[in-house]
Amino acid sequence: MIERRPEGDVMASKAVVVRQGNLFQPDSPLRGKVRGERSVMDFPFFALSKQPVQKELQFTIGSASIEIRPSATGIATMYDKEIILYVASLMAQAKKEGKIVEKDFTFTAHDFFRITGVARPSKRDYDRFTDALERLQGTQIRTNIQTGSKIEKGWFSWLSEATAEYAVLPNGEQGPLRVVQVRLCPWLHRAIEKDGHIYHYHHEYFRLGTIERRLYEIAHCHCDGEAIELPFEMLARKVGSTGSAHRFKQHLRSVEADDALPEYKITLRDIVPSEARYDTRGRRISTPDMMVMFTPRNRAPLAQIEAV
Repeated sequence: MIERRPEGDVMASKAVVVRQGNLFQPDSPLRGKVRGERSVMDFPFFALSKQPVQKELQFTIGSASIEIRPSATGIATMYDKEIILYVASLMAQAKKEGKIVEKDFTFTAHDFFRITGVARPSKRDYDRFTDALERLQGTQIRTNIQTGSKIEKGWFSWLSEATAEYAVLPNGEQGPLRVVQVRLCPWLHRAIEKDGHIYHYHHEYFRLGTIERRLYEIAHCHCDGEAIELPFEMLARKVGSTGSAHRFKQHLRSVEADDALPEYKITLRDIVPSEARYDTRGRRISTPDMMVMFTPRNRAPLAQIEAV
């Protein structure tokens, strides 16, 4: 549960519910498409499971390393990531308008739900929203991926601070959620402010399951108007899959058959194992048993390209 503190202690070490006064002036509502930063799109920073993940996750993808530690309520999930995308979009919008962009953002839950496609948010939606704030603030990340020409040596959380302000009903009970104030972590703030690798998200993204969201993000980062082909093992690491290879392949085949991923088509290609190959030191060279191609829709078929 989110901790309740007195009005004077609104920015504490955990997400805080404020029930008095009108402390925050919301920023402008988000206009246009949701946007995301490339590193957050390309790498597996969020848990795929809907249920709380309480174990530490580690991924190594090429030279990039990522360690994720859970909070008391688990690791931030792909659904919690919606808040990060919303805040990043507010920041990108302000930057495009030539405004000085700080790390603090104030917004209404109503606008967040509007953007993510929740027409009539229920009490359960609001409870999930405040739970997500707590996980985003409590989850700790350590990575060697640099942003703004800097590398974070220690651990950081997505939200350094988070506060939710509720109205107070005449009978003194807690009323509806008014506004939310968050402080974005320096790592992501630098990425958006300094690097500027910002991509839009298709509006159907919020209707996808967690693995489909990751597939869309990876395709969106790398296709750039052309088809790309990735080895199965590399794709599994980039998605952040922690289950068996067999189960992940089955899921990919379902995605291929459904053909419902926005903007991109997925095609799987099985590779028949050839005779074993060895390097000059006598070590066996492993070869992928499946390749996964992402092709932008509404374009002429393109020749398969070398795996990245």
